[in-house]
This record gives sequence, C-alpha cells and structure tokens, in this order.
Amino acid sequence: MGEQIRRAASAIVGRDGPEGLEVIVLQRSAASRFLPGYVAFPGGSTDREDEELAVRWFGSVEESGRACAVRELVEEVSLVLTADGLGPGDALEAVDAAPPSTSQLEDIAHWVAPPIVPVRFDARFYAVRAPAGVDPVPDGSETAEAWWITPRRLLEDWRAQRRLLYWPTYFTVDALATCSSVADLFALRIQTREPDDVELERLPRSTFWQD
Repeated sequence: MGEQIRRAASAIVGRDGPEGLEVIVLQRSAASRFLPGYVAFPGGSTDREDEELAVRWFGSVEESGRACAVRELVEEVSLVLTADGLGPGDALEAVDAAPPSTSQLEDIAHWVAPPIVPVRFDARFYAVRAPAGVDPVPDGSETAEAWWITPRRLLEDWRAQRRLLYWPTYFTVDALATCSSVADLFALRIQTREPDDVELERLPRSTFWQD
C-alpha cells in the first residue's frame, strides 16, 4: 500500500521551434528520493506556502496548483511567470508585482497515482507559453540538467535508453508529440490512464518501477 496521496503540480513550458513544439524538461538529481535521474517537467508537491501564494496571486486557495507550478519554475529552472509573460528570474517578488492570470497556466492533464505506487501524487499539469530567447537554468540541487527539446526527440532518447521516463511523463510526452505548436499545446486535453497489460509487458520496466 502506498503512502498518503499528496497534491502536486507541474509546468509544461512550450515554445514554437524550427521543428515544431519544444518543451522544457529537467533531469532529477541522483540524490532525489523519488525517481532519481529521471526526466520530468518542472514541478513538485503543493504545500501551505502555495495556498498562501494562490490567494495572493489568483485570489483563491483553489489555485494552489497553479501557484505551485509558478513557484517550482522559479526554484528549479530560474524562470518567472508574470502578467508580462515568462522570463528569467530567481525570486517570487516579480510575481507579486504582476501576478499571471489563470489563462497563462492552462490545465491540460490530471494524474492521480494508483495505491500501488510508493510515492502517490494527485498532480495537475499546466501549459505555459515561453517567448524566444528564454532558457532554463537548473538549480544544481533538485535539478541536475534542464533543456529545451521536442517531444518526439525526447521519445527517441527514451527508446534508445539515453533517458528515463516514468509512466505519467512518458504518456504526457507521447501526447505532446501530436502538437506542432504552442497553440496546439494550449488546446490539448490529455485523458490520463494507467498502462494496460500489453504496455506493462512491452515497455521498459523503468517506465513503471523505480528499482
């Protein structure tokens, strides 16, 4: 039986690139308790601070997921989302000065981990638009690397066993591979599900289990 479920949020930051949609991903630190070395989107667990930030930025505690996504962008990859858009930064004061709107963080996926998962999350994934010239900077602690990549290229790296993807990330990236632009990303609604028996047999064990 897994531990008590925790709320979480991730930001899927996208931009229009020469080969279509590009997204920011990160590689989790080897010291991470959960999924060390795996590729993920910027994000993490929501906490009491996020509830306070949600009221401050969005006027409702119900938006703690969006607040968490904004906070994690700052902490993990030094990017700040304000009413003026996404830009470099390492402090939340810029968000306080000009909070983003909820429409700048489009809710495109909702993942709830089953009881057999050792670390259970009830996670929301939000799409965020990035302008040209904005690059992630990994924090060097929780985040070992951070980079722009097309979803299709990331899937190629995963198939070649150059990168590790956990099931919700794999499934999400596979859906993102159908998008050719940020407009497509914002219009995307991912119907999440657990893997079927064929997928459990066919896909690498690392997709489902942290050994």
